[in-house]
Amino acid sequence: MTERRELGQGGRPTLKTISKITGLGVTTVSRALKDGPELSAETRALVQSIASDIGYRPNRAGVRLRTGRTLVVGLILDQSVTIAEFERRIILGVSSVLKKTDYHLVVTPVLDGADAMEPVRYMVENGAADGLIFTHTHPRDERVRYLLDRGFPFVSHGRTELDADHPFYDFDNERFIVESVERLVARGRQRLALVVPPDTLTCAGHMIEGFRKATDRAGVSAIAVDGVHLDSEPGDFRAAARAMATPPDAPDGIICGNETRCVALMAGLRDAGLVVGEDVDVIAKETSDLLNHLEPAIDSFREDLVFAGQEVARLLLRRIDGAPVRELQSIAEPQFHSRIMRQPPLKSVVS
Repeated sequence: MTERRELGQGGRPTLKTISKITGLGVTTVSRALKDGPELSAETRALVQSIASDIGYRPNRAGVRLRTGRTLVVGLILDQSVTIAEFERRIILGVSSVLKKTDYHLVVTPVLDGADAMEPVRYMVENGAADGLIFTHTHPRDERVRYLLDRGFPFVSHGRTELDADHPFYDFDNERFIVESVERLVARGRQRLALVVPPDTLTCAGHMIEGFRKATDRAGVSAIAVDGVHLDSEPGDFRAAARAMATPPDAPDGIICGNETRCVALMAGLRDAGLVVGEDVDVIAKETSDLLNHLEPAIDSFREDLVFAGQEVARLLLRRIDGAPVRELQSIAEPQFHSRIMRQPPLKSVVS
């Protein structure tokens, strides 16, 4: 191993190091490391195995001089998020895709209340990355407009309402709400409530629109939950659940777009003396296995955040390579997770 490393300049393995070991040309080695389809599987496997064995890493400074690329992908994460393990799962997904490339991931947190544009401007104005990924989009998101105007590659986790197309991955929140309403109505529920994210987020509008359409179509009551949203503190959430559980206006079906707040919601319903699964049914959106351990069990719709991280990374790499925007828009369908197998409820606090 030491002898092999000494073939590189200053002890650092280079393309020439691998070339001397394999007897292949430097160009062939480079193509093999990029998994070039024009080479045989055996040649690619040989070069990649030796590169791993000797600890070869591309010289990023040299790559930048030759290509103008940093080999860096920036991931900007909103720290106000309340979804369990959101950040860890997104990072895991992005990293699992980038590890197969020469790209490195740089994660930048945006603290609650901070200027969301600051890390975006820094990355662009300093040429600190080849592309950006960010989350929690707004209908008229300034970050999207800024990056489009500068032709800087990016993918957003979430859509906007801007008139210009842009690359995105999103979860179909409207479909999640529509299917949740349909399942609650099928169980005989007539007074439905919805708890949504802050109304500054695009996804909140999608949820509200789905709720309006589905409740109108089913002819059931739609109840507004005042005073809290999915980023509210758990204590406030629990208090709001107690307040709205007072007959005769109490909902008999509730849809909650966040699993951690669903736990506080159900605690508040218990405080008010309601039995989940009998007096009221709850359906939540899940992003982890938290609801598997909640009693009583409730049904949910799952958003796979590891897949979301993988998808935004795949889309961004394609965008960096020049793929057209219209090919870089992905919407994931909700995945129903059934935990309760029973007939329609026997009783309800609402007559």
